Amino acid sequence: MTALITRDELAKEIEAGSVIVLDALGGEYYAKAHLPGAIALVEADVETQAPRLLPDRDAAIVTYCSNAACPNSQQVATKLEQLGYTNVRKYRDGIQDWTEAGLPIES
Repeated sequence: MTALITRDELAKEIEAGSVIVLDALGGEYYAKAHLPGAIALVEADVETQAPRLLPDRDAAIVTYCSNAACPNSQQVATKLEQLGYTNVRKYRDGIQDWTEAGLPIES
């Protein structure tokens, strides 16, 4: 199972620019709202898009989706790990938790 990251830890890493954030919802959800600097990457596109979007397999990567009940972030994280990415974590509580905490989003 993928390691977890807390909201506070993720906010600090985004601010420091030390993490690549992946929105596992994609599509209209991504267009409507996503975490600052997040890149849309859904499970179906991981194998074809990851090598181009994420050339460094040791980079710090965090996946997220809508909330703890949403399976997308784990599905993307698992696929990345299967492709040899070594530093993947999951923000389990997702954009719902982020926005409820009053943190900034982009659209």
